[in-house]
Amino acid sequence: MSDSVMVTEEVQDDLLGRGFGRRDLARIAAVFGVGAAAATLGRPAWASGGVPDPAPTAKVRIGANECWTGPFMPGQKAAAAIIASGNRYAPHDERSDFIKAVMAVEGVPYDHVAPWPGSSDPLSRAVVTFCAPGRGLVTADPTFELAGRTAAWLKVPVKAVPLTKDYTHDVKAMLAADPNAGLYYICTPNNPTGTITPLADIEWLLDNKPADAVVLIDEAYTHFAGVPTASYLAPKRKDVIVMRTFSKIFGMAGMRMGFIMTNPDNLARMMRYDGGMQSGALPLPSLACATASLTAAPLIVQRRAEMQTARGLTLDHLKKYKGIEVKPTEANMFMIDWKTKPARDVQAAFRKESVEIGRSWPIWPTVSRITVGSAAEMKAFCTALDKIMA
Repeated sequence: MSDSVMVTEEVQDDLLGRGFGRRDLARIAAVFGVGAAAATLGRPAWASGGVPDPAPTAKVRIGANECWTGPFMPGQKAAAAIIASGNRYAPHDERSDFIKAVMAVEGVPYDHVAPWPGSSDPLSRAVVTFCAPGRGLVTADPTFELAGRTAAWLKVPVKAVPLTKDYTHDVKAMLAADPNAGLYYICTPNNPTGTITPLADIEWLLDNKPADAVVLIDEAYTHFAGVPTASYLAPKRKDVIVMRTFSKIFGMAGMRMGFIMTNPDNLARMMRYDGGMQSGALPLPSLACATASLTAAPLIVQRRAEMQTARGLTLDHLKKYKGIEVKPTEANMFMIDWKTKPARDVQAAFRKESVEIGRSWPIWPTVSRITVGSAAEMKAFCTALDKIMA
Protein backbone atom coordinates (compact mmCIF):
# COMPACT_ATOMS: atom_id res chain seq x y z
CA MET A 1 0.00 0.00 0.00
CA SER A 2 1.45 3.38 -0.97
CA ASP A 3 2.16 5.86 1.81
CA SER A 4 0.10 8.35 -0.23
CA VAL A 5 -2.95 6.22 0.51
CA MET A 6 -2.57 5.52 4.21
CA VAL A 7 -0.38 7.48 6.59
CA THR A 8 1.41 4.76 8.56
CA GLU A 9 1.83 1.01 8.74
CA GLU A 10 0.39 1.22 12.25
CA VAL A 11 -2.88 2.55 10.87
CA GLN A 12 -3.00 -0.12 8.19
CA ASP A 13 -2.35 -2.84 10.76
CA ASP A 14 -5.12 -1.50 12.99
CA LEU A 15 -7.66 -1.41 10.16
CA LEU A 16 -6.74 -4.86 8.91
CA GLY A 17 -6.86 -6.19 12.45
CA ARG A 18 -10.40 -4.84 12.88
CA GLY A 19 -11.63 -6.74 9.85
CA PHE A 20 -11.22 -4.33 6.96
CA GLY A 21 -9.67 -5.78 3.83
CA ARG A 22 -6.72 -4.32 1.92
CA ARG A 23 -9.11 -3.19 -0.80
CA ASP A 24 -10.96 -1.21 1.85
CA LEU A 25 -7.92 0.89 2.75
CA ALA A 26 -8.21 3.13 -0.30
CA ARG A 27 -11.92 3.60 0.38
CA ILE A 28 -11.11 4.65 3.95
CA ALA A 29 -8.39 7.00 2.75
CA ALA A 30 -10.93 8.63 0.41
CA VAL A 31 -12.98 9.66 3.45
CA PHE A 32 -10.12 11.95 4.39
CA GLY A 33 -9.10 12.83 0.84
CA VAL A 34 -5.66 11.30 1.28
CA GLY A 35 -3.36 11.45 -1.71
CA ALA A 36 -3.76 9.07 -4.62
CA ALA A 37 -6.76 7.32 -3.10
CA ALA A 38 -8.94 10.40 -3.31
CA ALA A 39 -7.71 11.17 -6.80
CA THR A 40 -8.35 7.71 -8.22
CA LEU A 41 -11.24 6.39 -6.16
CA GLY A 42 -12.97 9.73 -5.73
CA ARG A 43 -14.47 11.31 -2.66
CA PRO A 44 -17.86 10.02 -1.54
CA ALA A 45 -20.75 12.04 -2.96
CA TRP A 46 -21.69 13.30 0.51
CA ALA A 47 -18.17 14.67 1.00
CA SER A 48 -17.95 16.59 -2.26
CA GLY A 49 -17.76 20.03 -0.72
CA GLY A 50 -21.11 20.76 0.85
CA VAL A 51 -22.44 22.79 -2.08
CA PRO A 52 -26.20 23.32 -1.58
CA ASP A 53 -28.57 21.79 -4.10
CA PRO A 54 -29.95 23.88 -5.71
CA ALA A 55 -27.67 26.91 -5.64
CA PRO A 56 -28.71 29.38 -2.90
CA THR A 57 -30.41 32.01 -5.05
CA ALA A 58 -33.63 32.33 -3.05
CA LYS A 59 -34.44 35.61 -1.33
CA VAL A 60 -35.32 33.69 1.83
CA ARG A 61 -32.95 30.87 2.74
CA ILE A 62 -34.34 28.77 5.59
CA GLY A 63 -33.43 25.33 4.32
CA ALA A 64 -29.92 24.53 5.59
CA ASN A 65 -30.15 25.17 9.35
CA GLU A 66 -27.75 28.08 8.99
CA CYS A 67 -27.94 31.02 11.37
CA TRP A 68 -29.77 34.02 9.89
CA THR A 69 -26.87 36.33 10.71
CA GLY A 70 -23.09 36.28 10.90
CA PRO A 71 -20.64 35.75 13.77
CA PHE A 72 -20.96 37.67 17.01
CA MET A 73 -19.22 41.03 16.86
CA PRO A 74 -16.39 40.05 19.27
CA GLY A 75 -15.66 37.12 16.97
CA GLN A 76 -15.72 39.28 13.86
CA LYS A 77 -13.30 41.75 15.43
CA ALA A 78 -10.95 38.99 16.59
CA ALA A 79 -10.94 37.40 13.13
CA ALA A 80 -10.26 40.74 11.42
CA ALA A 81 -7.48 41.61 13.85
CA ILE A 82 -5.52 38.41 13.26
CA ILE A 83 -5.46 38.67 9.47
CA ALA A 84 -2.44 40.97 9.68
CA SER A 85 -0.55 38.09 11.34
CA GLY A 86 -1.56 35.60 8.67
CA ASN A 87 2.05 35.18 7.60
CA ARG A 88 2.60 33.00 10.68
CA TYR A 89 1.19 29.53 11.25
CA ALA A 90 0.70 30.31 14.94
CA PRO A 91 1.52 33.91 15.91
CA HIS A 92 0.51 33.44 19.55
CA ASP A 93 -0.53 29.76 19.88
CA GLU A 94 -4.14 30.43 18.90
CA ARG A 95 -5.07 26.75 18.97
CA SER A 96 -4.12 26.58 22.63
CA ASP A 97 -6.10 29.75 23.35
CA PHE A 98 -9.15 28.14 21.80
CA ILE A 99 -8.80 24.98 23.88
CA LYS A 100 -8.45 27.07 27.04
CA ALA A 101 -11.69 28.86 26.15
CA VAL A 102 -13.43 25.48 25.82
CA MET A 103 -12.00 24.46 29.18
CA ALA A 104 -13.37 27.61 30.82
CA VAL A 105 -16.85 27.20 29.34
CA GLU A 106 -17.28 23.43 29.45
CA GLY A 107 -15.18 22.43 32.46
CA VAL A 108 -13.15 19.77 30.67
CA PRO A 109 -9.37 19.16 30.88
CA TYR A 110 -7.03 20.57 28.25
CA ASP A 111 -6.06 17.16 26.88
CA HIS A 112 -9.71 16.22 26.31
CA VAL A 113 -10.35 18.90 23.66
CA ALA A 114 -9.55 18.95 19.95
CA PRO A 115 -10.69 21.58 17.44
CA TRP A 116 -11.64 20.59 13.89
CA PRO A 117 -12.65 22.34 10.67
CA GLY A 118 -16.38 21.94 11.37
CA SER A 119 -17.96 18.72 12.63
CA SER A 120 -18.22 16.63 9.46
CA ASP A 121 -14.61 15.46 9.58
CA PRO A 122 -14.61 14.21 13.18
CA LEU A 123 -18.02 12.60 12.68
CA SER A 124 -16.82 10.58 9.69
CA ARG A 125 -13.51 9.98 11.44
CA ALA A 126 -15.29 8.49 14.45
CA VAL A 127 -17.02 5.98 12.18
CA VAL A 128 -13.68 4.95 10.69
CA THR A 129 -12.07 4.73 14.13
CA PHE A 130 -14.68 2.82 16.09
CA CYS A 131 -16.64 0.84 13.48
CA ALA A 132 -15.57 -2.14 11.39
CA PRO A 133 -17.17 -4.84 9.23
CA GLY A 134 -18.05 -6.72 12.43
CA ARG A 135 -18.75 -3.66 14.62
CA GLY A 136 -21.49 -1.55 13.08
CA LEU A 137 -23.05 1.87 13.56
CA VAL A 138 -26.44 2.55 15.16
CA THR A 139 -28.27 5.83 14.50
CA ALA A 140 -31.78 7.21 14.82
CA ASP A 141 -34.25 7.63 11.95
CA PRO A 142 -34.64 10.38 11.02
CA THR A 143 -31.41 12.06 12.05
CA PHE A 144 -28.38 13.73 10.50
CA GLU A 145 -27.23 11.15 7.94
CA LEU A 146 -23.48 11.76 7.61
CA ALA A 147 -22.47 9.05 10.07
CA GLY A 148 -24.72 6.53 8.31
CA ARG A 149 -23.52 7.53 4.88
CA THR A 150 -19.90 7.24 5.94
CA ALA A 151 -20.54 3.78 7.35
CA ALA A 152 -22.34 2.72 4.16
CA TRP A 153 -19.42 4.01 2.08
CA LEU A 154 -17.09 1.87 4.19
CA LYS A 155 -19.47 -1.11 3.91
CA VAL A 156 -19.94 -1.11 7.67
CA PRO A 157 -23.31 -2.41 8.99
CA VAL A 158 -25.79 0.39 9.78
CA LYS A 159 -28.91 0.13 11.90
CA ALA A 160 -31.31 3.10 11.74
CA VAL A 161 -33.84 3.01 14.59
CA PRO A 162 -37.07 5.07 14.49
CA LEU A 163 -37.44 7.83 17.05
CA THR A 164 -39.81 7.42 19.99
CA LYS A 165 -43.34 8.82 19.88
CA ASP A 166 -41.87 11.94 21.52
CA TYR A 167 -39.24 12.15 18.74
CA THR A 168 -36.30 11.38 21.03
CA HIS A 169 -33.70 8.68 20.46
CA ASP A 170 -35.02 5.28 21.48
CA VAL A 171 -31.82 4.20 23.24
CA LYS A 172 -33.13 0.79 24.32
CA ALA A 173 -34.22 -0.01 20.78
CA MET A 174 -30.88 1.26 19.48
CA LEU A 175 -29.00 -1.13 21.73
CA ALA A 176 -31.33 -3.99 20.81
CA ALA A 177 -30.85 -3.26 17.10
CA ASP A 178 -27.14 -4.04 17.38
CA PRO A 179 -25.91 -5.14 20.82
CA ASN A 180 -22.36 -5.36 19.47
CA ALA A 181 -22.07 -2.08 17.58
CA GLY A 182 -18.84 -0.13 17.60
CA LEU A 183 -20.47 3.31 17.62
CA TYR A 184 -23.87 4.65 18.73
CA TYR A 185 -24.68 8.09 17.31
CA ILE A 186 -27.02 10.45 19.16
CA CYS A 187 -27.83 13.89 17.77
CA THR A 188 -29.41 16.10 20.43
CA PRO A 189 -31.14 18.39 19.71
CA ASN A 190 -31.84 16.09 16.82
CA ASN A 191 -31.55 17.19 13.22
CA PRO A 192 -34.16 17.35 11.66
CA THR A 193 -36.68 17.27 14.52
CA GLY A 194 -35.09 19.74 16.93
CA THR A 195 -35.97 17.44 19.85
CA ILE A 196 -33.80 16.66 22.86
CA THR A 197 -32.86 13.20 24.09
CA PRO A 198 -32.69 13.24 27.91
CA LEU A 199 -29.24 12.92 29.43
CA ALA A 200 -30.60 10.11 31.60
CA ASP A 201 -31.34 8.09 28.45
CA ILE A 202 -27.82 8.71 27.15
CA GLU A 203 -26.34 7.60 30.47
CA TRP A 204 -28.47 4.43 30.30
CA LEU A 205 -27.03 3.64 26.89
CA LEU A 206 -23.50 4.26 28.15
CA ASP A 207 -24.05 1.94 31.10
CA ASN A 208 -25.62 -0.89 29.06
CA LYS A 209 -23.77 -0.94 25.71
CA PRO A 210 -20.67 -3.07 25.09
CA ALA A 211 -17.79 -1.80 27.23
CA ASP A 212 -15.57 -1.14 24.22
CA ALA A 213 -18.25 0.62 22.14
CA VAL A 214 -18.38 4.42 21.92
CA VAL A 215 -21.33 6.80 22.13
CA LEU A 216 -20.97 9.94 20.02
CA ILE A 217 -23.19 12.81 21.19
CA ASP A 218 -23.65 15.47 18.51
CA GLU A 219 -24.70 18.73 20.18
CA ALA A 220 -24.52 20.99 17.13
CA TYR A 221 -27.75 22.76 18.07
CA THR A 222 -27.49 22.75 21.85
CA HIS A 223 -27.03 26.52 22.21
CA PHE A 224 -30.37 27.07 20.49
CA ALA A 225 -32.04 24.90 23.15
CA GLY A 226 -30.28 26.26 26.24
CA VAL A 227 -30.48 22.94 28.11
CA PRO A 228 -27.87 21.03 30.16
CA THR A 229 -25.27 19.46 27.91
CA ALA A 230 -23.30 16.22 27.88
CA SER A 231 -19.85 17.79 28.25
CA TYR A 232 -19.64 16.59 31.87
CA LEU A 233 -19.42 13.02 30.56
CA ALA A 234 -16.19 13.55 28.62
CA PRO A 235 -13.83 13.66 31.64
CA LYS A 236 -15.72 10.88 33.45
CA ARG A 237 -15.78 8.20 30.77
CA LYS A 238 -13.49 6.80 28.10
CA ASP A 239 -16.35 5.67 25.86
CA VAL A 240 -18.03 8.97 24.98
CA ILE A 241 -17.38 11.74 22.45
CA VAL A 242 -19.20 15.06 22.68
CA MET A 243 -19.18 17.05 19.45
CA ARG A 244 -19.92 20.73 18.80
CA THR A 245 -19.86 23.06 15.82
CA PHE A 246 -19.75 26.82 15.30
CA SER A 247 -21.87 26.54 12.15
CA LYS A 248 -25.18 27.11 13.95
CA ILE A 249 -25.88 29.73 16.64
CA PHE A 250 -22.39 31.20 16.23
CA GLY A 251 -23.08 32.02 12.57
CA MET A 252 -19.80 30.56 11.31
CA ALA A 253 -20.95 27.90 8.83
CA GLY A 254 -18.63 29.23 6.12
CA MET A 255 -15.68 29.49 8.51
CA ARG A 256 -15.61 25.75 9.29
CA MET A 257 -14.95 25.40 13.02
CA GLY A 258 -15.95 22.78 15.54
CA PHE A 259 -14.49 20.70 18.35
CA ILE A 260 -14.87 17.45 20.20
CA MET A 261 -14.44 16.55 23.87
CA THR A 262 -13.29 13.05 24.66
CA ASN A 263 -10.62 10.95 26.34
CA PRO A 264 -7.04 11.65 25.11
CA ASP A 265 -6.69 8.05 23.91
CA ASN A 266 -9.70 8.53 21.63
CA LEU A 267 -8.22 11.77 20.31
CA ALA A 268 -4.96 10.00 19.50
CA ARG A 269 -6.77 7.20 17.68
CA MET A 270 -8.86 9.64 15.64
CA MET A 271 -5.93 11.89 14.72
CA ARG A 272 -3.52 9.23 13.50
CA TYR A 273 -5.02 8.97 10.01
CA ASP A 274 -3.45 12.29 9.04
CA GLY A 275 -0.93 12.87 11.81
CA GLY A 276 -3.20 15.44 13.46
CA MET A 277 -3.15 17.84 10.51
CA GLN A 278 -6.90 18.49 10.31
CA SER A 279 -7.05 19.35 14.00
CA GLY A 280 -3.70 21.11 14.20
CA ALA A 281 -3.64 23.30 11.10
CA LEU A 282 -6.76 25.47 11.29
CA PRO A 283 -7.32 28.90 9.69
CA LEU A 284 -6.33 31.65 12.11
CA PRO A 285 -9.42 33.83 11.52
CA SER A 286 -11.69 30.88 12.27
CA LEU A 287 -9.79 30.01 15.45
CA ALA A 288 -9.80 33.61 16.67
CA CYS A 289 -13.47 34.10 15.85
CA ALA A 290 -14.46 30.89 17.63
CA THR A 291 -12.41 31.69 20.73
CA ALA A 292 -13.95 35.12 21.13
CA SER A 293 -17.47 33.89 20.36
CA LEU A 294 -17.47 30.91 22.69
CA THR A 295 -17.14 33.08 25.77
CA ALA A 296 -19.75 35.66 24.70
CA ALA A 297 -22.45 34.17 26.94
CA PRO A 298 -24.83 37.19 26.97
CA LEU A 299 -24.78 37.35 23.18
CA ILE A 300 -25.57 33.63 22.94
CA VAL A 301 -28.57 34.09 25.23
CA GLN A 302 -29.72 37.12 23.23
CA ARG A 303 -29.49 35.30 19.90
CA ARG A 304 -31.32 32.29 21.28
CA ALA A 305 -34.12 34.55 22.52
CA GLU A 306 -34.35 36.16 19.09
CA MET A 307 -34.69 32.74 17.49
CA GLN A 308 -37.31 31.66 20.00
CA THR A 309 -39.39 34.77 19.28
CA ALA A 310 -39.28 34.21 15.51
CA ARG A 311 -40.06 30.53 15.98
CA GLY A 312 -42.98 31.26 18.29
CA LEU A 313 -44.58 33.72 15.89
CA THR A 314 -44.25 31.23 13.06
CA LEU A 315 -45.67 28.30 15.03
CA ASP A 316 -48.60 30.48 16.10
CA HIS A 317 -49.27 31.32 12.45
CA LEU A 318 -49.21 27.65 11.50
CA LYS A 319 -51.95 26.81 14.01
CA LYS A 320 -54.64 28.11 11.68
CA TYR A 321 -53.98 25.28 9.23
CA LYS A 322 -55.73 22.21 10.59
CA GLY A 323 -54.75 19.94 7.72
CA ILE A 324 -51.08 19.88 8.63
CA GLU A 325 -49.11 18.72 11.67
CA VAL A 326 -46.22 20.67 13.21
CA LYS A 327 -43.95 18.43 15.24
CA PRO A 328 -42.54 19.67 18.59
CA THR A 329 -39.12 21.30 18.64
CA GLU A 330 -36.63 22.95 20.97
CA ALA A 331 -34.10 24.15 18.40
CA ASN A 332 -33.81 26.39 15.33
CA MET A 333 -35.82 24.07 13.10
CA PHE A 334 -39.22 22.44 13.00
CA MET A 335 -40.93 19.78 10.93
CA ILE A 336 -44.24 20.19 9.09
CA ASP A 337 -46.19 17.14 7.98
CA TRP A 338 -48.22 18.12 4.91
CA LYS A 339 -50.13 14.84 5.21
CA THR A 340 -51.40 14.45 1.63
CA LYS A 341 -48.67 16.38 -0.18
CA PRO A 342 -45.16 15.06 -0.92
CA ALA A 343 -42.59 17.27 0.76
CA ARG A 344 -40.65 17.64 -2.49
CA ASP A 345 -43.71 19.20 -4.14
CA VAL A 346 -44.16 21.64 -1.27
CA GLN A 347 -40.49 22.56 -1.44
CA ALA A 348 -40.87 23.27 -5.16
CA ALA A 349 -43.92 25.46 -4.46
CA PHE A 350 -41.98 27.52 -1.92
CA ARG A 351 -39.09 27.80 -4.35
CA LYS A 352 -41.42 29.50 -6.83
CA GLU A 353 -42.01 32.12 -4.10
CA SER A 354 -38.23 32.52 -3.68
CA VAL A 355 -38.33 30.84 -0.29
CA GLU A 356 -35.90 27.93 0.12
CA ILE A 357 -37.14 25.54 2.80
CA GLY A 358 -35.49 22.30 3.89
CA ARG A 359 -35.82 18.81 2.57
CA SER A 360 -37.52 15.66 3.79
CA TRP A 361 -36.20 12.32 5.04
CA PRO A 362 -37.07 8.97 3.42
CA ILE A 363 -38.88 7.74 6.53
CA TRP A 364 -41.14 10.83 6.39
CA PRO A 365 -41.78 11.65 2.71
CA THR A 366 -44.56 14.16 3.48
CA VAL A 367 -42.61 16.06 6.14
CA SER A 368 -40.44 19.14 5.49
CA ARG A 369 -37.77 20.62 7.73
CA ILE A 370 -37.96 24.40 8.13
CA THR A 371 -35.05 26.39 9.55
CA VAL A 372 -35.94 29.26 11.85
CA GLY A 373 -34.47 32.39 10.30
CA SER A 374 -34.81 36.05 11.17
CA ALA A 375 -38.20 37.54 12.05
CA ALA A 376 -38.36 39.07 8.56
CA GLU A 377 -37.53 35.73 6.93
CA MET A 378 -40.16 33.90 8.94
CA LYS A 379 -42.75 36.54 8.04
CA ALA A 380 -41.89 35.96 4.37
CA PHE A 381 -42.24 32.22 4.94
CA CYS A 382 -45.71 32.71 6.42
CA THR A 383 -46.73 34.93 3.53
CA ALA A 384 -45.56 32.33 1.01
CA LEU A 385 -47.30 29.61 2.99
CA ASP A 386 -50.60 31.44 2.92
CA LYS A 387 -50.33 31.77 -0.85
CA ILE A 388 -49.45 28.11 -1.32
CA MET A 389 -52.20 26.88 0.98
CA ALA A 390 -54.89 29.11 -0.53
